[in-house]
Amino acid sequence: MRIVARSTLNGFVKNRVDSRLRASVKNHLEAWYAEAGKASWKDPAELKAQFRSASIVSGERVVFNIKGNDYRLVVAINFHYQILLIIWLGTHKEYDKIDVTKVAYEKERYANPSNSN
Repeated sequence: MRIVARSTLNGFVKNRVDSRLRASVKNHLEAWYAEAGKASWKDPAELKAQFRSASIVSGERVVFNIKGNDYRLVVAINFHYQILLIIWLGTHKEYDKIDVTKVAYEKERYANPSNSN
């Protein structure tokens, strides 16, 4: 599975996670990235067999629990082309405030606030 874009994960850890938790969150995201990157799921059922706690929202949208469900990762997957697109990442509390079927990627969410215009 080709994952787009790792920079979103790195930006989230660097700019949105409390400094005391960064190493732990980064380790959990790296573990997810490594496992998903090696995968070659043909359909949501194969994904679910590997990641039992993942929530299949639609034929292409999936929510992964990160760090014991402290964080949620929303992705879009094209199983035919083996591409996984990171759409949204945040705390479980933030996740409860979004519509997972409609949430869209926002580059600014993961950017360094001190580099904002």
